[in-house]
Amino acid sequence: MSQRGPWRVIDNSVAYENPWIRVEHHDVISPGQQPGIYGVVHFKHYAVGVIPLEDNLDTWIVGQYRYPLQRYSWEIPEGGAAHSESLLEAAQRELREEVGLVARDWELIHEFDTSNSVTDEQAYIYVARGLHREGAPEPEHTEQLALRRVPFSQLHAEVLQGLHRDSLTVVGVLKLAHLLDHGLLRPAQS
Repeated sequence: MSQRGPWRVIDNSVAYENPWIRVEHHDVISPGQQPGIYGVVHFKHYAVGVIPLEDNLDTWIVGQYRYPLQRYSWEIPEGGAAHSESLLEAAQRELREEVGLVARDWELIHEFDTSNSVTDEQAYIYVARGLHREGAPEPEHTEQLALRRVPFSQLHAEVLQGLHRDSLTVVGVLKLAHLLDHGLLRPAQS
């Protein structure tokens, strides 16, 4: 038996595992002293998102079909960073693979937990500036991507209208809009 805050864990086992996630089953005693179960999805990677910001404040979004949701989604470039990989290097890789861009200036603008009632997944969002083309996008074999360049103000308006539901996109766009509106974004390196 072990303790997790006010929860007592009677037993735990791995219900399913693959290279990206591990699903754990926990038999627990709740904080209210009732027996129960808890399922935890452990991610073996961090979630990393990038908002590429052109000098004129245009940005790039990536469209793809999301299998679990069974619908198409337009999102900021994003992917996974192995726990042994630098978050910045993962963000740089995702921008290169999904958009074909590299950036001179990088700033981590937000960190958050994606769905803390069922998973331990942590997310990190960067803004990338000083962009230049580094060839064509090279998506992974699991990705069939479309690419759009849009004004950041349009993307922000679309997020506020609920047209984008991806958590990294929503959180990143709202945070960047706040930073831009209040002059809080670190000046880009020249």
